[in-house]
Amino acid sequence: MGLQLQMLGTGNAFAKKNYNNNALLLGDNFTLMIDCGITAPASLYQLGKSFGDIDACLITHIHGDHVGGLEEFAYQCKFVYNKRPVLYIADTLVQRLWENTLKGAMGEDGVDGLEAFFEVRPLQEGQPYELFKGLTVELFRTPHMPGKNSYSLLLNGDIFYSADMTFQPELLRKLVDERGVRRIFHECQLTGKGEVHTTLDELKSLPQPIKSMISLMHYGDHFAEFEGKTDGMDFLKQHTAYEI
Repeated sequence: MGLQLQMLGTGNAFAKKNYNNNALLLGDNFTLMIDCGITAPASLYQLGKSFGDIDACLITHIHGDHVGGLEEFAYQCKFVYNKRPVLYIADTLVQRLWENTLKGAMGEDGVDGLEAFFEVRPLQEGQPYELFKGLTVELFRTPHMPGKNSYSLLLNGDIFYSADMTFQPELLRKLVDERGVRRIFHECQLTGKGEVHTTLDELKSLPQPIKSMISLMHYGDHFAEFEGKTDGMDFLKQHTAYEI
């Protein structure tokens, strides 16, 4: 089968039609979930899948549309599937995810850390890791909001999957020119000023060879208004599986 990317959702934090921008990476012998936002449980259900089918989850950053489904993921795995799933996460986010996000709902007597629910595997920025046979991941810290570390992903050395990030044209050029990146899955804010996200207009300013590699995700529900107006960059679609 090779490696496939299946989008659980392609929408931004406020999306209602296209769900949160979360995805599944499907290999011959593994299923890795990239982020687990508020809408992830419903999306899996609609696909006929369950949390029991997930071998591991990788978190890019701590916002509700990327981690809001982790409580259900953890509890279903513990009480329904009797397993402790692997959680890949940047080492700088491990304590923050528990203390700032999950502890209020999941902490109890004798339970005071992610390790009670997950097999936590911290990742360091800039170091490639083989998560499964046929899949390596390298984290790149990319700017999003002040004080909120956000980590984009380099998959198998030549596929860039952006977390939420402001426009970084030099990074994209270096990834293509120096690292041999051939495909880019990039978040996209369709309108307005790009204060904490990358705008469509900013992406349209890139050289055409780079734009030809880009597929757009993390967009608003009104994306259909922009079909044919993206300089050839296509929109990833919810629940569609893409060979990568």
